[in-house]
Amino acid sequence: MLALIALAELLGMSVWFAANAVAPQLAERWALSQGEAGWLSTVVQLGFVLGTALAALLNLADTLPSRWYFAGAAAAAGVANAALLLAPSYRWALLCRMATGVCLAGVYPPAMKMAATWFRDRRGLAIGIVVGALTIGKAVPYLVHAIPGAGVRPVILCATLAVSLAAVLVAVAYRDGPAPFPRRPFTLTLVGVVLRDRQFRQVLGGYAGHMLELYACWIWLPSFLAASAIARGASAVASAGWVNALSFVVLAAGAVGCVLGGELADRVGPVRLVVVAMFVSGFCALLTPLVFGGSSVLVVLVLLVWSVSVVADSAQFSALVTRVVVPHAIGTALTLQTSIGFLLTTITIQLVPVVVGIVGWRYAFPLLAFGPALGIAAIRRLRA
Repeated sequence: MLALIALAELLGMSVWFAANAVAPQLAERWALSQGEAGWLSTVVQLGFVLGTALAALLNLADTLPSRWYFAGAAAAAGVANAALLLAPSYRWALLCRMATGVCLAGVYPPAMKMAATWFRDRRGLAIGIVVGALTIGKAVPYLVHAIPGAGVRPVILCATLAVSLAAVLVAVAYRDGPAPFPRRPFTLTLVGVVLRDRQFRQVLGGYAGHMLELYACWIWLPSFLAASAIARGASAVASAGWVNALSFVVLAAGAVGCVLGGELADRVGPVRLVVVAMFVSGFCALLTPLVFGGSSVLVVLVLLVWSVSVVADSAQFSALVTRVVVPHAIGTALTLQTSIGFLLTTITIQLVPVVVGIVGWRYAFPLLAFGPALGIAAIRRLRA
């Protein structure tokens, strides 16, 4: 069942970065600036925030059966993603991407709750595997785009097919595990119950710092790779396929961090794992100016370590929520946490192009180290 959930997440999350992978082609089609191209990513985050906020307010994850909630949301995400191919203008494309984000609110948080129903003692590892699969799924469009001749249409259609298959898999084969969380009738007070929990707020503070770094790293890392290759003297056209393939490898490597993070968290404790992972990822962000434009081996090595560490702790924030929040509010708490965290991602996603415009790609990433520093300060209180 864990394999089923992980596969569904891998397939379902492929639509998240579908437009990112072909952003240069879309930017050329509509004559977009780098900042405008960045909004193709940011509106997905905002759509996800809107979807998770509504889901939290309406207690969808705690009142609807996870199987049908996931399947319906994934099917809708496929429709929204495919609509991008019919978008006549940049504004319509933004609406399509926002709708995709709204639908993914029913794919990401419910999957973590679904996995948690099958595991008690190894819950950190189980959710780590799910988030690892999610990480690979988000990198898949770059792999498809690296295939010679694969332009906008093949990338978008492959992602649409993948998320549709995820909907079918869960609808047909998923069942709740032996440790299901109790469902309860809808109530507007459930969000307040969650927010009044001091331990939840401490976990949320750590998650906020983590998210300030994570998505800005994921979204702009391929552009950093391309700029570094050009600074080293490579041709932009000649290196395009190499950059897409390498972007997939580096981003997908985060899955290793998720699994290792889950295994270590079950051994040394999730809070200790979170602190170490955020320290390493923040340090890597600070190192990026030193390797920019240098040896490709050194650049890739630093980015691989960053990719592994930046997401190694992601699942543990979710696992911690399932431990500290009252059982009947787990779904709402997970949804609320992701909603707030993804809202914060929009700040750094849009800030990176501003920094690039001022000081260039060499110094684009050190500002992201602020996120892990903030997260460590918040989550250490839970340890105490």
